[in-house]
Amino acid sequence: MDKELFSILLSHNPIHWTEEVIPDTNIDLTLSGHTHAFQLRFGNLSPAALRYPEWGGLYQEGAQYLYVNQEVGNTFYPMRIGAFPELTIIELRTK
Repeated sequence: MDKELFSILLSHNPIHWTEEVIPDTNIDLTLSGHTHAFQLRFGNLSPAALRYPEWGGLYQEGAQYLYVNQEVGNTFYPMRIGAFPELTIIELRTK
């Protein structure tokens, strides 16, 4: 693969990153959602962390990155506290 190109994976569930992407691929960036931060966030804390080690924001393992978006919808109840709807713009640059 050309070292000037990025490898980007869209993966619904961030657990996929730790279980399959990190050990089995050289994908540079994985973009995920799924957790909605359980629609509750207090600073850098969310009950989503009880189920998902990577539940919101940017994570890095070696040269691989994961960004978990908090998304705009809701799942179980129609409200959010601290876990505001999120639209993410990511700008990729080469060195």
